[in-house]
Amino acid sequence: MSLLKQLKEEMRAELIHGILPYWMGRMVDVEQGGFYGQIDGADRIIGGAGKGGILNARILWTFSAAYRVQPDSAYLHMAERAYGYALKYFFDEEMGGTYWLVNADGSPADTKKQIYSQAFFIYALTEYHMASGNEEALAKAKELFHLIEQHSRDTQQGGYFEAYSRDWQLLDDLRLSEKDENEKKTMNTHLHILEAYTNLYRVWKDPRLKEALEALILIFADYIIDTRTGHMNLFFDEQWTRKGTIDSYGHDIEASWLLYEAAQVLGDPALLLRVESLSMQLVQTTVREGLQSDGSIWYETDTRRGHTDTDRHWWPQAEAAVGFMYAWKLSGDAAYLDKSAATWQYISAHLIDRTHGEWYWSIRDGKPNLAEDKAGFWKCPYHNSRMCIEIIRA
Repeated sequence: MSLLKQLKEEMRAELIHGILPYWMGRMVDVEQGGFYGQIDGADRIIGGAGKGGILNARILWTFSAAYRVQPDSAYLHMAERAYGYALKYFFDEEMGGTYWLVNADGSPADTKKQIYSQAFFIYALTEYHMASGNEEALAKAKELFHLIEQHSRDTQQGGYFEAYSRDWQLLDDLRLSEKDENEKKTMNTHLHILEAYTNLYRVWKDPRLKEALEALILIFADYIIDTRTGHMNLFFDEQWTRKGTIDSYGHDIEASWLLYEAAQVLGDPALLLRVESLSMQLVQTTVREGLQSDGSIWYETDTRRGHTDTDRHWWPQAEAAVGFMYAWKLSGDAAYLDKSAATWQYISAHLIDRTHGEWYWSIRDGKPNLAEDKAGFWKCPYHNSRMCIEIIRA
């Protein structure tokens, strides 16, 4: 059996028999609707936990995308459940956009409009539309696109600002999480707007969307990717001055293939050629600095402190498997296919919880990190299921 065929079969098995059954069997909240907000590292459901917009958008994306590669009605049913819950509880019908967090009963808990989260709902709604044909979902995705363009886009310096109040006033605290710098522009938000706009452009060839997607690619090429280091810069002020000192291996490898995908969908040959070079530079830097002999990649390095976080978090491993696969397709170099397979072997041997299902948050000092969630605000079925889906499609 060829390596590619073996990978495809193993990815399909992990998706169908590993990841998806866990979320269908453990996360469905039969009492209060939708899905539980948290399962901790000991695999205990935290019934009163709030339900994050990002978690719910990613669940919607996951089951919609899964249905498109494996048309099982159970997956579409889960996507419909996620869509119905999001429509009822996360969308702000008065002021537009989606809430950051709701309580376990669905009542609003944090009504801020974080642009990162708006983008994930575009990504998910578009995928759900492609899976189901639901026109309302596509209309909602377009509505969010127009809100982002109206409120968040910086028409002077380019790019997008980070976070707004419920009534769309720019917040003082713009951070996506406590570990982030409080800056007006970040790589992370721009990466996921790019991802969302790419998916939306697949089904809606709107001129304004096309212009916005091209501008996003150029933001990465001109400001975010540092060609001197081969890393992306993560935090910026309004004028695109770098503010952070973190090199994130997971984000570098994730961006390498998301950027290429965006340029492909856009269909501009000159831009695609430029992106190919940047993508391969991000991959090569990840291999040189972050990839380990066991196939895993480290989390990040703080260049100011000279400290590297060597934990093997779940999501960078998933993105590395995809990024190396894309690098193989781009370069024709079979060594990258081998690297993709090696990363998957590390995941299979260490990160998958063979007792309870799903993946651990990370491997720390050679052992599963049980202090962090198995499922929760940030621990979603998106990175790992997308790894499976992308490699199945490859």
